[in-house]
Amino acid sequence: MKIKSSFKISATVISNEFIDEYMAAANGEYIKEYIYLMRHEGEEITVSMIADALNHTEADVTRALSYWKNAGVLKESVPLKQTESPAVSETACSGIGREEQKKPEAGGRRMVYPPEKISGLAGDEDFSQLLYIAQKYMNKVFTQRECEVFAYLYDGLHMSAELLEFVVEYCVQGGHSSIRYIETVAISWHEKGFRTVEDAKSYALTFTKDSFAVMKAFGLNDRKPGDMERDLIERWFRNYGFTRDLVVEACNRTLAATHTPSFQYADKILEGWKKSGVRSMEEVRKLDEQYAGRMKSGDNKAGKSGEYKQTQAPKGRRGQNQFQNFPQREIDYDALVLRQLTEQK
Repeated sequence: MKIKSSFKISATVISNEFIDEYMAAANGEYIKEYIYLMRHEGEEITVSMIADALNHTEADVTRALSYWKNAGVLKESVPLKQTESPAVSETACSGIGREEQKKPEAGGRRMVYPPEKISGLAGDEDFSQLLYIAQKYMNKVFTQRECEVFAYLYDGLHMSAELLEFVVEYCVQGGHSSIRYIETVAISWHEKGFRTVEDAKSYALTFTKDSFAVMKAFGLNDRKPGDMERDLIERWFRNYGFTRDLVVEACNRTLAATHTPSFQYADKILEGWKKSGVRSMEEVRKLDEQYAGRMKSGDNKAGKSGEYKQTQAPKGRRGQNQFQNFPQREIDYDALVLRQLTEQK
């Protein structure tokens, strides 16, 4: 098969070395800007002209130029006029004067990065790529506030660009695209000691499987946990360190006692088990027996003043509830996660 081009007037030459060595690893938008530069090689053009021609922001163009210069593909001798906008001006990252900078929020941990420091970071290829990808995920042009947050996370907390890209992806896919939410998650992961994307992915997958177990136990299969519910689930598994079977048992006992899904009630059960040092189902059964023995002996104070209080399903139906009136069996939570992701797509 022979392929012929229908364009016979003029041509832009792209070297084989660029195609073989650089093209595959580069962002597609960066390649567009490189080809445009080669089309106008030797001409006097501006960042604004490139942005208009490719329907990019000036910040996009500046990041692409920085990428190709750092890769050794472009030289400083390229006759390219900068507009008045600084390196990341289109994102408004340098568009606010000192007198307009926001003060740190009360009790906040984020430092304020001045415009000139953010402009300096624009020469950092990894940071530039991070801003580019984050804006694409969040479908917006960044404000000064958003640039400050990413500058703090990247330069202040020394979180890698790859990890921060995953933070943005994780939050946006979960329906949260506000900068405050993304900043909170990023700082939380930093405090948990996450240093790589693998650390974060392992945590996210485990938490998703734990959430599935809780929501299934409560019969809430048609939705994800809300923010308050997520906080409680994380407390049960991360802070209390309970296994999945213990948390599910607390959910089952909650339904048996209240006949409705109640995260607060389950939390009280698990809090009591935590105070009693429970670490296994066998220890739960022992506490049940001790409680039943005290009640049988006439100890009316059993279960009061922070003591363990027995909360279980009616006799003959332990481990079942109105949503789960069938024998318990091993659940493939990996399959449930995969099914949900497939349905979302």
